[in-house]
Amino acid sequence: MLTLAIIKPDAIAAGTAGKVLAHLEQAGFTIRAATFTHLTTTQAEAFYAVHRERPFFRPLVAFMTSGPCLPMALERDDAVMKLREVIGATDPKDAAPGTVRALYAESKERNAIHASDSEENARREVGFFFAEAELV
Repeated sequence: MLTLAIIKPDAIAAGTAGKVLAHLEQAGFTIRAATFTHLTTTQAEAFYAVHRERPFFRPLVAFMTSGPCLPMALERDDAVMKLREVIGATDPKDAAPGTVRALYAESKERNAIHASDSEENARREVGFFFAEAELV
C-alpha cells in the first residue's frame, strides 16, 4: 500500500529532511517516488482544497509555498495508519516521544511533515504529485 508524505518547508529549511527520511526508512517505509519542489499558490490551494473553508487554509497555503518541500510516495503494509503513528500528533507538544513531530516540528503550524489521513486521500494525494509511471 502507498501513502503520501511531504517533508514541509520548515524541516527543509532547518536541515532535518535527511533525518526525517531516515526515520521513515527505519520505520519500514520504502520510497517509491520523491520530488523536490517549491509549490505555487495554485498548487497548494488545489492540494489542500478540502480545507478551503477552514480558518487555517490561507496560513497553510502561505506556509507550504514559503520554501521547497519534498513530497514522497511511501510503501509498506498498512502505510496510511503506520505513517500517522510514526509522525505523531499534529501539535508536537502532543506527539509521542520519538515521533517525527516530537523530534523535528517547531509548532502545530510548522510541523515538519504531512501525511495522508485515509487510504482514499492517499490515492488522491499520491496521484496529485506522481504519475503511475514514476512509482518505482
